[in-house]
Parts: sequence; structure tokens; C-alpha cells
Amino acid sequence: MLRHTPCLLAAVLSGTSTAETGQPDGLSAEPGPAPADRVARGIADESLRVLVQEALARNPGLKAGFARARAAAQKAPQVASLPDPTAEATAFLLPPETRVGPQRLMLGFSQALPWLAKLDLKEAAALQEAVALEREVQADRLRLVTDVRRLYYELLFLDRSRATVRRLLDDLDQHEEVAQARYATGVGSTQAVLKLQAEMTQASQELLNLDSREAALRARLNGLRDRPAATPVTRGTLPEAIGEVDLKPERLLDQARSVRPELQAADARLARADLVERLARMARRPDFRVGVTYTLVTSRDDDAARLLAIQGDGNDVFGLRGGVTLPVRKRSRAAAIQEALDLRSHAVDEKRHAELSVETEVGDLTERLPLAWRRLRLLEDLLVVQADEALESAEAGYIAGALNSLDLVDAEEVLFEALTAVDKARVDYLIGLAELEGAVGRPLPAPASGGTEQ
Repeated sequence: MLRHTPCLLAAVLSGTSTAETGQPDGLSAEPGPAPADRVARGIADESLRVLVQEALARNPGLKAGFARARAAAQKAPQVASLPDPTAEATAFLLPPETRVGPQRLMLGFSQALPWLAKLDLKEAAALQEAVALEREVQADRLRLVTDVRRLYYELLFLDRSRATVRRLLDDLDQHEEVAQARYATGVGSTQAVLKLQAEMTQASQELLNLDSREAALRARLNGLRDRPAATPVTRGTLPEAIGEVDLKPERLLDQARSVRPELQAADARLARADLVERLARMARRPDFRVGVTYTLVTSRDDDAARLLAIQGDGNDVFGLRGGVTLPVRKRSRAAAIQEALDLRSHAVDEKRHAELSVETEVGDLTERLPLAWRRLRLLEDLLVVQADEALESAEAGYIAGALNSLDLVDAEEVLFEALTAVDKARVDYLIGLAELEGAVGRPLPAPASGGTEQ
């Protein structure tokens, strides 16, 4: 693991996942694009794909996360370096007298030398924390892709709802003209006219409600891509026909386990906990300090020195220094080891929690999507057809005088609700597919119409 430190450091500092670099760090599932980029590239709707890519590039939360990961990566070279050496100087105000002369000045240079394995472990632990932070940002990117897609599909639903309401308004307007004509000829009643006008007012109010909901969705979507709230959102249309996606739950779960950034972040934190534990146990190993000294000695200036001609008079002194720490504080070392063990226990539980979250998310979506598909088919194949036939029958009966305006309005409302329900079911299915792709971390096989490319 330690031999891959430069590769991991370079990947984190570049703001990309090591999965994108293809470097073997023991965490990356496979070389290639990050899961968020892979899902984004598989989106068939060009307008949606552009929005997703813009959000990935501009979202300030993601930028902050990458900056934090890069900052954490800078910790690795700091803890891997030796401490700065120490230079010392001592000037003797009252020089000690020696046989060869008084000592005037002492210079020293020393270097602390920790047990070298400690530096390696500190570097690896710091880097694993940076990797975990970077993986968490990749998880945020994947969630952002899903959020943008969800808001986009909800906007498409509002567009279809607006078109359905306008169609209802056109039909009610035609019925109101007929009711006015019948009232003018004495065949109809004012109640029929007033009822139709009231329904038209409610439909107009529904258009205002749709505009209000669109403004809220647009503001949220623009917030994700760091744009002003009122910025227009370019979008396509809701697909008329959507094909069912063939889901294989076990295979999808295996894919999710292999690429989900949350699991890779949990692996990195577990690896860091192991390193911290090893470092804590290594605290019993001593650290060292080595150095050299130089002492300036001046010649003796006394009668005895001149008389005896002392050998080495005034010669300077050179020396070597060495020291070793004494790891005698057993209580602090025991506390550090227990802290590391608790940290590892936390990392193990966090990893299991992440695994359960992925399993639950994929399992829930693979169960609900087939039900959503059956609901869509029921609404589209039966309810809309029945509601359309009921409206045609009501219109014929109204023209023939067999039915009144209330029956006609009821038939219009049933068809309106059926069309709205079908559009909502389509959007729910598309959102479910988007959520499943986010849960799996890669595109699904493309439906027969719309959806995403494989």
C-alpha cells in the first residue's frame, strides 16, 4: 500500500478519483471514468446531459469538497518529512578555562530521527484520509447527477401538465360556446353556462399553480449549477413512449458494490484506522537525535602557558552528539492504542452501514420499478382509453340533449386526471431509473424509447 503513495497523492491533488487515473491503490474498482461521469455520459437527452455536466463543473459544494480533499492530501508530505534540524550557539560570558585554553564559543547542529517506519505510517494514514474525502466528493457528484435528473423530469411533467390543462381549457371553451348557444335558443340553462365558466376559472388557476411550481423547481435546479434562480432551463419533452428496462437485481447489486464511492471511502477509512493502530503500537519504539558540536578555543595567555609551551594550545574542539527517547509513559501509549482500536471499530461499523445502505437502496428500487412499470401500463393502456371513450360518449349525449353540462364536465375531469396520471407515472418511472443508475453507479440498458443509452 505504501508504495502507491505518490500515485494516490497525485490523483487527489488533481481533483479526480484514482479510479479515473487507473492507478492500483487497492481501493479503485477498475480504471475508467468516475461513476458520476459514467452515468452523465450515458444520458440520451442532450439537454439533460448538458445540464448535468454543467452542474458537475460549477457546483460550489463539489468544488469545496475537492479543495478539502486536496488540502488533506497536503498533509501527507508534511508528516512524512523529517523534523527541521536544530542549530545552536553558545557564547561563554565567563569562558571556562581548560588546559589548552579558554572556551569562547560553542556551535551545535542536531537532527531528530524518528523511527523511520513511523514516518511511512503517518504519511499513509494522512493519504488514506485524503482518499476517503475525495471518494466522498465522488459520492456527492453521483447524488448531484440524480438530483439534477429528478428536477429535470419534474419540469418536463409540469410542461406536459400545462399542455393538458390548456387542452382542457380549449374543450371547456368550446362547450361553453355550445352552452351559450343553447341558452340563447331557450334549450339550455344558465346553470350549465356558469358551471362551465367555473371549471374554466379553476383550470386557469391550475396554470398559475403550475407556473409557481416551475419557478420553485427552476430555482432549485439553477442552485445546483450555480446560476441565478430565474435563469431559463433549456429542456426537451417528456417521451411519449417508454420501454421497460430489464432489471437483474443481483447483477446490479454486484455492480454497485464494485463502484460506489461511499464503499471506497469506507475502505479508505478502515485502511487509515489500521495504519493508526500500527502507529500507536509503534510508539514503544525509541526516536533518536544525532548531531555535531564545535567549540572555539583561544590560546592561553598566561606565564605558565608561555613557559611550558603546552601542546595543542588553542586548538578547537569537535564532537559528536547522540540521544535516544525513553518510551516509559505506558499510560499514554495504552490510551493511544485504545483510541486506535475504537477508531477501527468505528470504521468497521461505518463500512457495514455503507454496505447496508447500498444494498437497501438497490433492493428497494429494483422492487419498486417493476411495480411503477405495471402502473404506467395500466394507466396508459386502460384508463386513458376508457376516459377518452367516456368523454366522446358524454359529448354525443350532451349534443343530443340526453346529458347535461355536469355530466360533460365530469367526463372532461376524468380524462384530465387520467392524462395527468399517465404523465406522472412516466415521470416517476424515469426518476426511478435515474435513481437506480445513481445507486448502481453506471448506466442501465436503454429502454425501448427514451431513458439512457447503454
